[in-house]
Amino acid sequence: MPENLLDSHKYNLWKNNLLRSGLDVHRIDELYTRRNGKGEVLFSLLYTDASTPEGDKIPPICFLKGEVVSVLVCFIERVSRQKYLLLVRQRRICDGSPTYEHPAGMLDSESDAAAVAAREVWEETSIEVRKEDLTRLNEAPCFPSTGTSDEAMYFFYYELELTADEIAAYHNQAQGVASDFERITTHVAPFVEGHRLINNSNGILLNYLYLKDVKDWELLKAL
Repeated sequence: MPENLLDSHKYNLWKNNLLRSGLDVHRIDELYTRRNGKGEVLFSLLYTDASTPEGDKIPPICFLKGEVVSVLVCFIERVSRQKYLLLVRQRRICDGSPTYEHPAGMLDSESDAAAVAAREVWEETSIEVRKEDLTRLNEAPCFPSTGTSDEAMYFFYYELELTADEIAAYHNQAQGVASDFERITTHVAPFVEGHRLINNSNGILLNYLYLKDVKDWELLKAL
């Protein structure tokens, strides 16, 4: 049986955040909802009639997506110590063009961001990683589009030391879940080259956060 929007984890997470922030929610209209194969809410377009504590009306449209993870996978070549990004290439609705991104995915009804991040890496790259091996870069999620969406992002990274041949083997591999309309191809590139391929702000930010965390000032200057 399809999950009712009002019972879904991401809807209640969003609405409770509104209430904690002092909003007076008068009405929420469900304009459209898409569900996954298990009937769980993936995302929803909502019209919200709500007032702020200052007495103003909040802008009414919300694209409900919930919490999201994004994982930077960095290969380190054993001899040269050169760093490579493992990206995923797929077409996106923003403009229809092929995009290069870090492995990512939505939490849906789950609350363990690290577990979801590890699963997304496996599904999109075939790299098996434990959630304990991931480094989380932000404790509180950040919001990429505060004016129109509740999307809240958690950033992680994972370093893997490999030979040059092992790194090359991960390039141009078909991945993705057909039922989710995913046609994904992996793409391996030297870090700076890979950085320049990314055109979404979350991916660009994740690169900078990673380099700052590992104190790779030389690569940071090269971006």
